[in-house]
Amino acid sequence: MDTRSRQTQQIGADLVVRTLESRGVTHVFGVSGAKIDTLFNALVDSKIQTVVCRHEQNAGFIAGSIGRMTGNAGVTIATSGPGVSNLTTALGTANSEGDPVVALGGAVATADALKQVHQTMDSVSIMKPVTKFSATVGAPDQLGEVLANAFRAAESGRPGAAYVNLPIDIMAAPCSREPLAAPAFAGPGSADAAAIKEAARLINAASNPVVMLGMLASKPANAQALQTFIGKNNLPVVGTFQAAGAVGAMLFDNFGGRVGQIANQPADRLLESADLVMTVGYDPVEYWPPLWNGRNPRKIIHIDVQPADLDNCYSPYVELTGDIAQTLQALSPHLERQRKSALSSEILDMIGRERQQFATEAQARAGTPIHPLRLVYELQQFVGSDTTLCLDMGSFHLWIARHLYSFRPRQVLITNGQQTLGVALPWGIAASIVRPAEKILSISGDGGFLFSAMELETAVRLKANIVHMVWIDGSYDMVGTQEQIKYGRRSGVDFGPVDYVKYAEAFGAKGLMIGKPDEIAPILKKAFDIAGPVIVGVHVNYSDNHKLFEMVDASAIH
Repeated sequence: MDTRSRQTQQIGADLVVRTLESRGVTHVFGVSGAKIDTLFNALVDSKIQTVVCRHEQNAGFIAGSIGRMTGNAGVTIATSGPGVSNLTTALGTANSEGDPVVALGGAVATADALKQVHQTMDSVSIMKPVTKFSATVGAPDQLGEVLANAFRAAESGRPGAAYVNLPIDIMAAPCSREPLAAPAFAGPGSADAAAIKEAARLINAASNPVVMLGMLASKPANAQALQTFIGKNNLPVVGTFQAAGAVGAMLFDNFGGRVGQIANQPADRLLESADLVMTVGYDPVEYWPPLWNGRNPRKIIHIDVQPADLDNCYSPYVELTGDIAQTLQALSPHLERQRKSALSSEILDMIGRERQQFATEAQARAGTPIHPLRLVYELQQFVGSDTTLCLDMGSFHLWIARHLYSFRPRQVLITNGQQTLGVALPWGIAASIVRPAEKILSISGDGGFLFSAMELETAVRLKANIVHMVWIDGSYDMVGTQEQIKYGRRSGVDFGPVDYVKYAEAFGAKGLMIGKPDEIAPILKKAFDIAGPVIVGVHVNYSDNHKLFEMVDASAIH
């Protein structure tokens, strides 16, 4: 029997569940506890699937990734005290990455909020610096209001994280309110018409304008508008790591590649040559402005849903603030450019030749441990349009982000804002839920893997069809390489081995190892033919990792 039908009155927890249902939430992720079990109890009688996770941080990662792929806020739930504080890293990551997520946290009764009792904590204050919205519900009648505003904050403008504190007495109290519906029509329109005309005048007058794409450029609606905008005006373009997939295959000749973290990529040459830069959906957290606009400041046109955070090295001459897709559609007819400049064409031709040379050299890389370039080459052949690729943070992340291309928005999920270790496996679980018909490949280094490896049990329980690849070298190598450059030695980065096959088997998953380069493709194919989660380990030769940081001063390494 439905618990709600047995009750004479609706209680606060019921209204929370009904609100989630009205928002189209299909899954929630979390760990229960005494201060939030009223909500978990109410979820039993709903259409929402409750996914129990092995750590709250990972539950938050999964919810954030669902937000990134769908555009609708993922939902994570934790109990009071350490349960909520364990969400902090996940919410900070989502906020930096532009991923909509709503976190619901249990709390002691309102009368005990200022007392030193079991699991009391000022969670709202803890969450404020890492979210767009953080509030506590002070009375049952406020539940619908606070939740509605949390979802609005998470999903609107530049998406991010929202936190709602749910005291145990509020959740158990009678509540006669109905869920507040989201507005049927809402959202910003195109940017100001006068600003659009001025931006067009600057672009038409520029000798060598270049478009730089940021995280919101990879939002599917914005990416679709970009194809027309770039193609019609034949504009050269670069993208941050988070913009992966925003440039379609038909425009690959216009694409200089990815920029980010350190200004030493082929695409940086194209960006450096610009006398005017149009940023689209860009956030400075993706690529620090002093690195790309410090030595050679030029006019900037900022196209985004919100005004820029002004910086000594990022002070736009024109801001086109509004819906990005509509703004690009409104701007395009005013442009009179038909050809790329001779300088851009020359740089792009050179980059094209370098790509061909890279593929030839990467394919020829032999020996063991396996060189990252050979792995990237094999992955490029393997990752088709029906694959979602989820990347953790580490040296492998830079090799893949710089050299593996994608032509579908949000196909490659990359952490760049906080560069958080441990996201890949939880993101892979999310992808298996959102995109059940696709192949899901998540990748981590052996350093990041154990940050969230306990969620392999969750993946097994969900029967998630995921292949998780671990690049093995026995250290936090990205940190170690940078230490070597800065100090001439490494410190605090080495750790012991793990038997990845036995680890996988202990959780009820399958484990495989790649022994040599020629085994990469067949082992991956075998892994994807196996139902349920599969761990694939590969020992990697990182002796060339110093090249990831060449052509920069040690002071530029962060």
